[in-house]
Amino acid sequence: MSFKKQDIYGALEKISAPGEGKNLVESNSVTNVVVFGKEVIVDVTIGNPTLQAKKKTEVEVMKAIHDYVDQKIDVKVNVKAKAIDVKPTTITENKSIPGIKNIIAVASGKGGVGKSTIAANLAISLSKMGFSVGVLDADVYGPSMPIMFDVVKERPTTVEIDGKAKMKPIENYGIKILSLGFFTDPNQAVIWRGAMATKALNQMIFDAHWGELDFLLIDLPPGTGDIHLTMVQALPITGAVIVSTPQNIALADAKRGVAMFQQDNINVPVLGIVENMSYFTPAELPNNKYYIFGKDGAKHLAEDLGATLLGEIPLVQSIRESGDVGHPVALQEDSPLEEAFTELTKNMLTELVKRNENLPPTEIVRITTMSGCST
Repeated sequence: MSFKKQDIYGALEKISAPGEGKNLVESNSVTNVVVFGKEVIVDVTIGNPTLQAKKKTEVEVMKAIHDYVDQKIDVKVNVKAKAIDVKPTTITENKSIPGIKNIIAVASGKGGVGKSTIAANLAISLSKMGFSVGVLDADVYGPSMPIMFDVVKERPTTVEIDGKAKMKPIENYGIKILSLGFFTDPNQAVIWRGAMATKALNQMIFDAHWGELDFLLIDLPPGTGDIHLTMVQALPITGAVIVSTPQNIALADAKRGVAMFQQDNINVPVLGIVENMSYFTPAELPNNKYYIFGKDGAKHLAEDLGATLLGEIPLVQSIRESGDVGHPVALQEDSPLEEAFTELTKNMLTELVKRNENLPPTEIVRITTMSGCST
């Protein structure tokens, strides 16, 4: 068995890191190769920080060396994520995504109010109306769109656009989808530092080939924090939809969510508020409504804030079941739930038309993490 370091580099030219178009050598991902007789040590640095990506790269490096050089080589692979330069600001270049007409943020003040369910079914309703739609799942700590669209096992591929490798979104039910869930192990806890999450989101926004879209819906994580600031820094968001349940604690958090978007230095128009889990109607008593979490909470909040109540979605078991099996309930033809989401979508479109007629395009927000906020 005789081989040289160059033979190892030749084998590594046959594979690429997860999510990257160039091979390991061409992308400068191979930082070092050491040959000790029958033993080879390969140091690799990749952009994807997830355990799944690191393990996949390790396995592919070992396989490539065994396949293209010699099966008997003792291969050791050290895979590290690229260091991220944390700066006082995380301002992204002021640019829109070519081909995307409207960017809608779907947000909530707290978790557990069904924000992702609303986003998924809103996307389906828009698509059924003839619009081209994409969904960016930016919920860093609980990405759920892969489950809701039945694409858990799918992985984005790369496509070459104008000489550059771009990420190709997964597509199902006519909706283009990118999610951090595609790049993480569902059995592992997702631990992201702010800068890591920001970089990953920027890649899904600007290094992806979304094509021509009438709408890009962004499913934000609950609360108000780094990811929200990243989005308003990175993109000219057309408007925001706030999701809440009728109970007081959820409404208080929803109010803070609205206030964030309405801050002078952010100034993203709030298209309206959606009240999810509005009431419960048992199947055996279709004419009865039970207001488990309170009544008209979002309606009163919308009135107080001068916002529009876009819709009231009932608490129905089939909505949860449909999401769990990856078949959003808005796909059900001629059902009361399809009608509810259609009405919600129509109301959002009405507010969007008013917004686009009366307000200038939203500007990118400039925010510094060291000294507060500034425009």
